[in-house]
Amino acid sequence: HAAPLAGARLIDATFGAGGYSKALLASAPGSQVLAIERDPDARAAATPLVAEMKGHLILAAGRFGDMVEIAEAHAFVPVDAIVLDIGVSSMQLDEAARGFSFMADGPLDMRMEREGPSAADIVNTSSEAALADLIFGLGEERQSRKVARAIVRARETRPITTTKDLARIVEKALGRRHDDDRHPATRTFQALRIAVNDELGELVRGLIAAEVLLAPRGRLV
Repeated sequence: HAAPLAGARLIDATFGAGGYSKALLASAPGSQVLAIERDPDARAAATPLVAEMKGHLILAAGRFGDMVEIAEAHAFVPVDAIVLDIGVSSMQLDEAARGFSFMADGPLDMRMEREGPSAADIVNTSSEAALADLIFGLGEERQSRKVARAIVRARETRPITTTKDLARIVEKALGRRHDDDRHPATRTFQALRIAVNDELGELVRGLIAAEVLLAPRGRLV
């Protein structure tokens, strides 16, 4: 629980809104943070903070699975500590146009980098069996076969393109449980988000990269 050392070289591998980077720099005088962020919107929003930190904060575009290459490109090796705050950020959840949440209607997207196949692509092109496996494996949805069957049946009429479309389909298939406050589509949305962004693969690569980069007695959080 000790604070990072003064003058340390630190990596904030999931920059987001910059909360960890600011806290690290405040608690470790004279330190330098290399922050990594895959979301272009988050990087654009960070411009004032980078300027405010006067060279102590370096913001790099990329995924934390590529941390070794990013650190080497910035001559930032070895490092004293690395922090990962994995998963989706509140910035992404709060913006309906990003399609991460069923709380507000938006395009069924979920791509952190706005590149590659979207959640809508997966939902509209995957086989029923593949959808069931994905929703069960990454969403831990025990009724994944019922959800997959409902998705395939719905897309035969028209493509599923919005978060509300998908949420309604899942809710109709599963119904509401009186003893569970969560929306019935929560696990399905989780599975799609993890799949679209290869979050588990990134985590494995990030952990391996951290082992390569950390100095002896360095810390990974």
